[in-house]
Amino acid sequence: MLYNLARPFAEQFALFNLFRYITFRSGAACLTALFLALWLGPRVIARLRQVQRGGQPIRALGPERHILEKAGTPTMGGVLILLSLFVSTLLWADLSNRFVWAVLAITGAFGAVGFADDYLKLSRRNTKGVSKRVRLGCEFAASLIGGWWLNSLMPAPLEGTVAFPFVKELLLPLGYAFPIFAMLVITGFGNAVNFTDGLDGLAIVPVVIAALVFALISYLVGNRIFADYLQLHPVPGAGELGVFCAALIGAGLGFLWFNAPPAEVFMGDTGSLALGAALGAVAVAVKHELVLCIVGGLFVVETLSVIIQVFWYKRTKRRVFLMAPLHHHFEKKGWQEPKIVIRFWIVSIMLGLAGLATLKIR
Repeated sequence: MLYNLARPFAEQFALFNLFRYITFRSGAACLTALFLALWLGPRVIARLRQVQRGGQPIRALGPERHILEKAGTPTMGGVLILLSLFVSTLLWADLSNRFVWAVLAITGAFGAVGFADDYLKLSRRNTKGVSKRVRLGCEFAASLIGGWWLNSLMPAPLEGTVAFPFVKELLLPLGYAFPIFAMLVITGFGNAVNFTDGLDGLAIVPVVIAALVFALISYLVGNRIFADYLQLHPVPGAGELGVFCAALIGAGLGFLWFNAPPAEVFMGDTGSLALGAALGAVAVAVKHELVLCIVGGLFVVETLSVIIQVFWYKRTKRRVFLMAPLHHHFEKKGWQEPKIVIRFWIVSIMLGLAGLATLKIR
């Protein structure tokens, strides 16, 4: 909004000219979201405690210590993240950019599904929220429409195609099937972050790392000079998603202030589904869906651990892991929660660096 208001005066006033730079507005969006989350945090948490009383229902089949240590902690902290993210993005992004609106719509839709799921869990006082069929149906519908929308914004050479890391010119044409591919990416990462959100601070830092990587990728592919130099596929207008990603970083760091062990609030499905879908949507918009699988490799592994566990147990009645997702396996092995969380953060940093390396190795 500020960009759109300041743009007519950019030629006359040097201060207003700053608003023309994505880098300036990205930094401002990050700081705005961070301070907004820190300011809203105590108020939102107090309200959640007042409304929820008993806090998030804890799975009886989960690690035993969770029932003792995490009982009474409020959930739906994703509301804090989304409020900070949306306000900051709308304040600093170019509101005439359709990529921004598409990604915001997808993020909001998944946040709404997660909110409904959290609400039903709290109202029923158990861990069963929206039925899996209804939930996945809503997610598929939102991501399919979002995938079609994002694909319609692509320049002709990139429309309906999938780009590959490490290869500078290869594009796989999917044509009308591309929205289905985008649907799988967005929904897959929405649920992957949801699986990972099981320990204090575990999910939000990898999300912030991935958002940092994709803030840079968005800026590069949106700038024709940088894109040509790095032999990336340029996507005109996608650079504005750097502002969205920067706001996501700030909102995530602000949430981490309250989610750090021992957590004062959990993000819940409201946050985890929305954040995963946001990363997926940005990856689709900048044509780096497969790079997201590298940068967000932790989320991929956590999801695969659940799939492998369920598949193998149904076939053999035996478990591959002591408990799935993977972070619970390490809990069962006796690792302390802070050790698991910090080591997973380290892995996420390494994967983020590997994702950045794909920009030059071509």
